[in-house]
Amino acid sequence: MPRRGKKYRAAAQKIDSDKKYEVQDAIGLAIESNSDKFDESLDVAVRLGLDPRKADQNIRGSVILPKGTGKKFRVLVFAKGEKEAEAKEAGAEVVGGDDLVTKVQGGWMEFDRVIATPDMMGQVGKLGKVLGPRGLMPNPKIGTVTFDVKQAVEQIQAGKVDYRIDKSGIIHASLGKASFSVEDLVENYQTLISTLVKAKPASSKGQYIKGISVSTTMGVGVRIAYAP
Repeated sequence: MPRRGKKYRAAAQKIDSDKKYEVQDAIGLAIESNSDKFDESLDVAVRLGLDPRKADQNIRGSVILPKGTGKKFRVLVFAKGEKEAEAKEAGAEVVGGDDLVTKVQGGWMEFDRVIATPDMMGQVGKLGKVLGPRGLMPNPKIGTVTFDVKQAVEQIQAGKVDYRIDKSGIIHASLGKASFSVEDLVENYQTLISTLVKAKPASSKGQYIKGISVSTTMGVGVRIAYAP
């Protein structure tokens, strides 16, 4: 196990692992363990009372965080014709059609997010085994298969976060950078949780949100008290 730094150990001593903190206090404690070497992300894990094996409970979607994520993404757009020009104008890092599909098939992966116009999905579908495991496959449910490529690119850069329940029933997402103010991180947190509550499937029974914790990328996990 890697040796923890002084800052991590000092922060860990302040946290009661059995206690659930109010969100503002939890986030404040979590970012105290942020590394001095780089600006870590503040991540949240939300455990849901869902069974991901059931199709209607395998929830996924996206949300635009009001205070952004603090990240600049390299956006790739599969498009052609006037949509190719529109994507470039909107700030997409890489734009192309069939040749770009071939390039990605060959192992080129220098991008963070992928958007495709619907008329490109016949070709982009060939990349399922490459993009799928990395969570990069365009999907209409999260707005990344669209003819409105300008809006899609702008939303990603403005702080759009995609979420998807994992096999354990947990949703992981970034709330921003540890250098953000606690108030901004709380606002992003509240927006995400509100979105997840609205996404609750009709078939969900019993307690929906079972647990929430926050931590910086390499920091201490802090549990959050949640009341519907």
